Amino acid sequence: MGRLIRLPLQRRTAPGRGTPRAVIVSASVGAGHDAVAKELEVRLLEAGLNVDRHDFLDLLPGGSGKLFVGTYHTMLERAPWTWKLLYGGLDNPRMMSGQAALFTWLAGRAMRRAVKDDTAIVVSTYPLASQVLGRLRKNGKVSQRVHTYLTDFSVHRLWASPHVDSHVAVHNVPAEQAEQIDCQDVKVVTPLVDRRFRPVSKASRAAARRRWGLSHDAKIALLVGGSWGAGELEHTVADVEAADSRFTCVVVCGRNEALRKRLEAAGVTALGWVDDMPSLMHAADVLVQNAGGITVLEAVASGIPVVTYRSIPGHGLTNAAALDKAGVAPWARTHAELAPLLDRAVRSASAVPAPWGVDPVALLLETAGLGHLVASAPGVVVPLGPAMEAMDSMEMENAR
Repeated sequence: MGRLIRLPLQRRTAPGRGTPRAVIVSASVGAGHDAVAKELEVRLLEAGLNVDRHDFLDLLPGGSGKLFVGTYHTMLERAPWTWKLLYGGLDNPRMMSGQAALFTWLAGRAMRRAVKDDTAIVVSTYPLASQVLGRLRKNGKVSQRVHTYLTDFSVHRLWASPHVDSHVAVHNVPAEQAEQIDCQDVKVVTPLVDRRFRPVSKASRAAARRRWGLSHDAKIALLVGGSWGAGELEHTVADVEAADSRFTCVVVCGRNEALRKRLEAAGVTALGWVDDMPSLMHAADVLVQNAGGITVLEAVASGIPVVTYRSIPGHGLTNAAALDKAGVAPWARTHAELAPLLDRAVRSASAVPAPWGVDPVALLLETAGLGHLVASAPGVVVPLGPAMEAMDSMEMENAR
């Protein structure tokens, strides 16, 4: 955590020169990239900035954005092995460079228009958007510093543009991976999750069980497969209940209506898209997940133990390994490993870890020369100055 903490500051924008602007580029590919972008937008607005949030898919010409995400969805749903092959292939620098050039050609002009002259902060929460912004930065078509928020717990080469000025990671493990693939100026930040995800208590759990019509005495395993309900969730239900008969499974199917209907027909409590995930999270004793997305960090913020099982190919597997290494979510690689991990989850006391890094909003404001706005940003939980001093001390201590 104590690495790479010196901030190269831009020219400071004096108060009274007009309201500075932040530009956030996400993508509606699943829900995790958008969830982080939305929360970042909320907090930057609170700090007094104008904020423009763009969907990278909308910056692509014609209907190519919909075609792109539809193809990805089909690969995950019908032929996961094809996504695994593509994900592995994109780890090749030459192939990655070709993809970056293609998407810059497709979206570069729209991206330049999105970054207005009064923009002080540019943040990407989606890897292809980072590639395009990095190339525009290299060619001088974007003059502002560009930041990438690494939303995944593992960092694929797809995220790594050498021309993006800085990268923020939510833990030391992804930060180390980012450095290994030559991401620039990597810092560890506290994860950005909706503030409604608060630590569970006995009272909040009882209220949540009533809210969702769940038994007060049951052991609830909440199963998720992202916004698309991806992966082998039907097999996961059977495996969880076989591993520990105490558990009742509740499955969030997202927008996968076919999955929801199949599970309901089998007598499983299955939900579609859920707007009140903070409450549903509090109703659970354990979260069982397969992709390693934003839901894991929401569970961590809620003090709910997490187990990874039947990971989806590609980023699901690499996220599973990273989460396991970090001690955030143990990975049950086989059915035999599932039962002891579930048992450990229900026996362990729920706990919310101390912040893993500095506050991302304070970091962005300070880097943009807008440190005077930090005090006006509510909910900045880690004061930047003291945190940086502490991290400097840790770095010097580790160097001895």
